Amino acid sequence: MNDPTDSHRPNLPLDGIRVVEVASWTFVPSGGSVLVDWGAEVIKVEHPVTGDPQRGLITSGLVPGGAGGVNFMIEQPNRGKRSIGLNLAHPDGREMLLKLVETADVFLTNYMPPVRRKLRIDIDDLRERNPRIIIARGTGQGPHGPDAEKGGYDGASFWARGGMGATLPQRPDGWPMNQPAPAFGDVMGGMATAGAIAAALYQREATGQPSIVDVSLLATAMWQLSPLVVAAGLFGLERFPQADRTQAINPGVNIYRTSDGRFLSFILLQTDKHWAQLCQCIGRPGMATDPRFVDMAARAENNEACIAILDEVFGAQTLAYWKEALADFRGVWVPFQTLSELFEDPQVAANGYLPTMTAANGTEVRLVANPAMFNEQPVNVERAPEHGEHTETLLLEAGVPWDRIAAMKEAGAIL
Repeated sequence: MNDPTDSHRPNLPLDGIRVVEVASWTFVPSGGSVLVDWGAEVIKVEHPVTGDPQRGLITSGLVPGGAGGVNFMIEQPNRGKRSIGLNLAHPDGREMLLKLVETADVFLTNYMPPVRRKLRIDIDDLRERNPRIIIARGTGQGPHGPDAEKGGYDGASFWARGGMGATLPQRPDGWPMNQPAPAFGDVMGGMATAGAIAAALYQREATGQPSIVDVSLLATAMWQLSPLVVAAGLFGLERFPQADRTQAINPGVNIYRTSDGRFLSFILLQTDKHWAQLCQCIGRPGMATDPRFVDMAARAENNEACIAILDEVFGAQTLAYWKEALADFRGVWVPFQTLSELFEDPQVAANGYLPTMTAANGTEVRLVANPAMFNEQPVNVERAPEHGEHTETLLLEAGVPWDRIAAMKEAGAIL
């Protein structure tokens, strides 16, 4: 998997980089998947018996198998990796991990500090075997402070504690909204982790100094909300203020509803550049010269009247009608898409944003590519490994003889 010698595979920025990933769930493994997309070889270390607990969600009923029984919550953050089953609590299992560390550029983990210390896989232990290794750690709350050694998931550290939940209106009964998608913060934190590792690799190349990289879900949430967080410090905001769309100062930056209950988003920040053409496209050319709406200042002063007319106009026709009527409009507008429509979006197809992989059981599944594209080449993805699928291969590559592999299997040190 992820063979850099494949003649059909384009050259990628991280070709030749080896990552040892001791992590589970989605946050940190999703960062590993981005590194795979960028050309790195990622070795996923899993417990010989339990494996990544994410694998168990499908049997608990929390994640449906879907078509062909594919566990998409394993496939998306683990595509293209190799899996080795090591019992890190066993001396032989730990030793095999350290043999892999000797050959690696990056050690990537979300194991908590007490666990790393107990297993003796912390900074000094790793650097003793490989002084040049970059160590990247994903945590809930960061490496310092009173909660540095407490666990965290995206629903807690990112959504609740990180303020993301304060960006949505409360429910009518006062309860907060749930986060809108599984692993909502995890994938953002994973992307940040991959980017930080790439920077650390560059620094090591330039200076010879390996870094310790830390990314937390709390910090990821704050970065994603950074304009609002800064504003909250200046103005004492408790929640994101929910604006009344009928009072928008710029009617060209608003959402409008169609006759079939669909919605159009217009982002006309410099509305004067597009106003005359918009009025023509919607069949109201007179609005372009109407003194109430002739320029941005006039529209701001008469915003309610302008929005009311636009509401009436857009509400009189279907989404299909407006797609045709606005096809040549040069301003930025888009319909709100359903997830099914996203799968059929021609831009998604043209850019390869949903590459197809074949799962171990032969089922074809479309995964989401990371958002970075190099040399205009779409991302290719391969399936996630089965639990411990490459244990023997990786140990043989590390020079471990068959008789020792057999003995370690018997002792429960490896899968």
